Amino acid sequence: MDAFYASAEQASKPSLRGKAVIVGGLGPRGVVATASYEARVFGVHSAMPMAQARRLAPNAAYLVPRFGFYREISEQVMGLLRTLSPLVEPLSLDEAFVDLEAGGAAWDEESARLTGVRLRVDIRAVTGLTGSVGLAASKMLAKIASEQAKPDGLVLIRPGTERALLGPMPARTLPGVGPATGDHLRRAGITTVDEIAEAGEDELVRLLGKAHGHALYAMALAHDDRPVVAEREAKSVSVEDTYDVDIHDRVRIGLEVQRLADRCVRRLRDAGLSGRTIVLKVRRYDFSTLTRSETLRGPTDDPAVVREAAARLLESVDTTGGVRLLGVGVSGLADYTQEDLFAQAQLAAGEAGAEQHPETERADVPVEEEPAAQAGHLWRAGHDVRHTEYGHGWVQGSGLGRVTVRFETPDSEPGRVRTFRTDDPRLEPADPLPLVPRRPEASPRTA
Repeated sequence: MDAFYASAEQASKPSLRGKAVIVGGLGPRGVVATASYEARVFGVHSAMPMAQARRLAPNAAYLVPRFGFYREISEQVMGLLRTLSPLVEPLSLDEAFVDLEAGGAAWDEESARLTGVRLRVDIRAVTGLTGSVGLAASKMLAKIASEQAKPDGLVLIRPGTERALLGPMPARTLPGVGPATGDHLRRAGITTVDEIAEAGEDELVRLLGKAHGHALYAMALAHDDRPVVAEREAKSVSVEDTYDVDIHDRVRIGLEVQRLADRCVRRLRDAGLSGRTIVLKVRRYDFSTLTRSETLRGPTDDPAVVREAAARLLESVDTTGGVRLLGVGVSGLADYTQEDLFAQAQLAAGEAGAEQHPETERADVPVEEEPAAQAGHLWRAGHDVRHTEYGHGWVQGSGLGRVTVRFETPDSEPGRVRTFRTDDPRLEPADPLPLVPRRPEASPRTA
């Protein structure tokens, strides 16, 4: 999907169509989740500090994410993909691999292109949004093709042309070549995919290690035999909050951990999962990050058990100087629960102790990070409201006891702006309105 969060907000809010829209955390330490293409003209991009984005695009619309709304749209798109093949591998809310051959939707270049064209039409008809399609013989190449297709396009990499296409591309194009690996290769005089191939497998192994060197050499030769996996097993479920101001009060830190534990359990239950290992993450004032974990005797989705374990883990963490981020997670997932976990959790506390290890990778289940200072506010920029007289609208901003609302719906003209007291009884939070879905036309089929 193209600039997914921002595009969804533009489709939902007529007054923002064609304008710069930036979605992310709005606190002093917030980061950009997605920027519309209009905002990217000013140099704004994902993962940029929000303060920097505001300097580059001061007149853009800045909105807090509405993850539930994005999930609903994502499910519609994933449903379209699953009509094409039983092998759909979601990478995130807005991206997935699809094995078209497995579902009989494509068997040659022309049928693949026709399927891609039809898919883009169906996505627009159902969601009102645009998506870009990359077609190729492997996951790596399909990903590269989809990036080339953005925005709102389709690129097919014809079999036999892969090496010629990849050769002049930057080394960073290949999966697994991030900033650190890219710098390492550049110091060795390797900057393009062709130069990776020319360096040879032995040299890459010497530079990067056996596993990484072998894999990178194969990719530089356009070899990628990874299958599309329909179900990606989640390794953990976690939530975390970044605070606008460092928290020093130990009591409040404890209360925040309890709140995070409850949110984590809600996500566990929504996914129909339970877990054995409780994990506490603490990022301190100096950006050092500590992770503590405790493994129970069996999986649980009991909020009391998770709260108790998280509280015990917090006891082993020195929060002197303040904390800027807290997180609670559950790993060792299962689709069942173990009875009498309360007693077992207390046994585990005596046996396991707290384990400290370096900051680990993000959970496979996406973290919905939201500044905690904003989480307590009733009126968040971009979120939906309803007024007893003026109907549905969305929050443009709030402060000093006032909230500004623009009243419009996805299928209306740009609406008027009105301001109310934040405690006005006629104004209440509302659920997002759907993006006026339409049934797609039947896809053409070739015998």
